[in-house]
Amino acid sequence: MRLAHADGTVVNVSGIEASNEVSLELLGVFELTCCGSRVPLPLGAQRLLALLGLRPEGVHRSVAAGQLWPDYPCHRAAANLRSALCQGRRPCCVTLIDCIGQRLRLSPAVQVDVLRIRDSARQSVDVLTPLPTDSETLIEAFTRELLPGWPDEWMQSDRERWDQMRLYSLEGLAQQMLTAQQYLPALQAALAATAIDPIRETAHRIVIEIHLAEGNIASAVRCYHQYKAYLQRELKVSPSPQMADLLQGLPCLQRDQHSAPTQAPMPAPDRLRGQAKASRAREAPQRSTSPATARDARSRSC
Repeated sequence: MRLAHADGTVVNVSGIEASNEVSLELLGVFELTCCGSRVPLPLGAQRLLALLGLRPEGVHRSVAAGQLWPDYPCHRAAANLRSALCQGRRPCCVTLIDCIGQRLRLSPAVQVDVLRIRDSARQSVDVLTPLPTDSETLIEAFTRELLPGWPDEWMQSDRERWDQMRLYSLEGLAQQMLTAQQYLPALQAALAATAIDPIRETAHRIVIEIHLAEGNIASAVRCYHQYKAYLQRELKVSPSPQMADLLQGLPCLQRDQHSAPTQAPMPAPDRLRGQAKASRAREAPQRSTSPATARDARSRSC
């Protein structure tokens, strides 16, 4: 998420030189860095900093206590909050948490990776914005989950917002790179989106468009059939007509769409032979009469 140069300066994902010395990372794993050194923190302080990092507008003390310790009585949750506040407010040379009355807020001196990348994400979905120079760093950042493994219920809405933002951002980057004929990074961004949400059709469409733009028709058709089989297996549905339209005109797809998966009719001689076999099978019980029964029939006829 940060690139450190030999002179000690730090560059964030948007390519702008960072002036702050404290960085809070919530993507991938929790990590607090101060002056280039990792700062260890107890779990309670980590959870408080993560909450404030995702709520830049600040949080009331009672709300923070209730969200971080929902299964505890109010007085115990408040005591846990005070302990976490003492541990996480100033673990290094910089004050991390500002207390304004009953409201807690992360200090402006702390850089939060999620907030930085959100700004870049808004730019990536705008087709009028020029392509970022650090697109590979952005793609790598968008592949990271928000604090994976943390079971806190209050994080579910934040995770959903982050997942939707990174999906739209990856698709936007892929479309811009496809337009600029930068096929390899475009394919990397589109495939990263399909890995996040394998059911999302818009990401698979971009993958097919990239293959077609490169002239890889076989790869495009393979991706279409793989996605079609996946949807049928998982949800019993088919891709939208818009996705099939991407491959309109290709003979292989036309055969797949217009040919029913039925067995071809037998040629006339084979059909006649089949009818003869069926006729002989019906007559077989009559010819299988025992010799004694045949003699009785002849004696009665005489």
